[in-house]
Amino acid sequence: MDHHEEKNGRLAEAVALREEGRKDEARERLVDLAALHPDDAEIAYQTAWAHDVLGLEAEAVPYYERALAGGGAVGTGLAAEDRRGALLGLGSTYRVLGRYEDSVALLTGAVEEFPEDGSLRAFLAMALYNTGRHHESTRLLLRLLAATSEDPSVRQYRRAIEHYAEDLDATE
Repeated sequence: MDHHEEKNGRLAEAVALREEGRKDEARERLVDLAALHPDDAEIAYQTAWAHDVLGLEAEAVPYYERALAGGGAVGTGLAAEDRRGALLGLGSTYRVLGRYEDSVALLTGAVEEFPEDGSLRAFLAMALYNTGRHHESTRLLLRLLAATSEDPSVRQYRRAIEHYAEDLDATE
C-alpha cells in the first residue's frame, strides 16, 4: 500500500467512526491525521466537521479555514460539494462564536459562489439578523420562502411575498 492509499484508508476509517457515533474517537484520529498532512484540504474539512459535531466550534475554526485555503503545496483543494459544506460550516461556526461580521462576509461570498443553495442563504439571514440588519435578513428569508415553499397557501401569494420582500415598509 502506498502513502496515498494509506492516508485515504485512515481518513475513511475516521469518517466511518464518526458516522457510527464514535465521535470522540473519530476526532482523535482526524487530529492525528491532520497533523501528519497539514496541507490536505479534505482531511482539514473532515477534522473541522468532527469538532463541530462535538460542539467544539472554536477548535473547528482553524481546520475549516485550512480546508478552504486550498490544498497548499499538495494542491488538493476540496470538491465543490465539500467546499460548499465547509463554507456553511465555517459561516455557521463564526456566527455561533459571536463573530457575526466574519459570518456575514464569508456567507455572502458563499451565496455568490453557490447561488442555488438555500441553506447558505438561510444561514446568511441568521448572521445578518445578528448584525442588526433585520430588513436585509427578513428580505432574504422571504425571497427564499417564496422561491422554495411547496405550501399551497404560500405559493398562492408568492408574487405578493416577493413584492413586499423588496420593500418591507411598502403599504400597497
